[in-house]
Amino acid sequence: MSFATGLICRECGSAYPSEARYSCENCFGPLEVNYDLDAAKRVVTRASIAGGPPSIWRYAALLPDPGTEPVDLGAGWTPLRRSTRLAEVLRVRELWLKDDTRNPTGSFKDRVVSVAMSSARRLGFTTAACASTGNLATSVAAHAAFIGWPSVTIIPSDLEKSKIAMTAIFGGTVLGVEGNYDDVNRLCVELVAEHADWAFMNVNLRPYYAEGSKTLAFEICEQLGWRTPDQVVVPLASGSQFTKVAKGFDQFIELGLVDGAAPVLFGAQATGCSPIATAFAKGAEVVTPQRPNTIARSLAIGNPADGPYVLDELRAGGGDCGSVSDDEILECIGLLARTEGIFAETAGGVTIASLRQMIARGTIDPEKSIVAIISGHGLKTLDAIVETATVSSTITPSLESAEDALRFHQLVAAS
Repeated sequence: MSFATGLICRECGSAYPSEARYSCENCFGPLEVNYDLDAAKRVVTRASIAGGPPSIWRYAALLPDPGTEPVDLGAGWTPLRRSTRLAEVLRVRELWLKDDTRNPTGSFKDRVVSVAMSSARRLGFTTAACASTGNLATSVAAHAAFIGWPSVTIIPSDLEKSKIAMTAIFGGTVLGVEGNYDDVNRLCVELVAEHADWAFMNVNLRPYYAEGSKTLAFEICEQLGWRTPDQVVVPLASGSQFTKVAKGFDQFIELGLVDGAAPVLFGAQATGCSPIATAFAKGAEVVTPQRPNTIARSLAIGNPADGPYVLDELRAGGGDCGSVSDDEILECIGLLARTEGIFAETAGGVTIASLRQMIARGTIDPEKSIVAIISGHGLKTLDAIVETATVSSTITPSLESAEDALRFHQLVAAS
């Protein structure tokens, strides 16, 4: 049972039924799903949630109505791991890593697509579609294949080869656009008007799609023993994940399910595409679009739809926003892998590098608990590391050659 009551405008508060609508007809503001939390308080308990499936759908009461049953590949309930070695390197007392590399297609996008696809089927659509920087395209194609739907995923043509292959293998139509994500997104908005039976996950289904990110906050609280962390670092692309993670913490607190106050949220961007971080640093109220130029392509959205709302949350909560170079991103992909055994895509490098940056400038408190969201698997962005992550030495098949190489590398490691 879902306690969703319909859609509500984030600007003027106008209410709408649960239909395929993403902007307000009165003020053109964005819509989001609204809930009857007073009614939910009488039903949703720690026990009722814990008795649910090991996926995002254990929180079905606080998600949009999926219809007869959700489209569920098993997204969510990913590990929240206590860091030891990375915490020592960063000199923080309590660091947790929310490892969303473990989702079915290797990124947090499976959370949002499971919710959006469920709503799409309930609303009578017949084709799944999206604008994507890669991870969303893969997830949409996989979920569409799972229920036998055609899919049309539209991506920048210069995307990482691994992401293109992971999307194409599911058999849908993959269109590569000669341009960046913002060009892709503009095209998809035009296509929505031409194809009434296509469910564009992050356009005409955006209010439902965005709700899937709340489950990150829900899981973090439950996995911490029904308490909130002090600080959370979230990678920023459109900003939707950030604002819905904030919403998730707020809903659990309002329902009385957790101990503790809402955590301070921190953003993470690559300097080559950092419109939100730039606006935050300047104290600006408006996010000025940027043309992306970074290896962190999954975060390369130059005109983030939720940018103003992220700024509001950062300032109201006392947070900060990191902005890190490509070199720092690559360094921190390796640091995370070597210390914790987690292979993250470039977005994960952005998160860890930004965490380190904000600790160094004193905006993240090393004595308070920290959760860092690792949103995607490194196999998706192999292009970024294949030139440097290689064999240590090439040797002949002889004991002498092996021992010589081992002695050399031991000397290098000791120096």
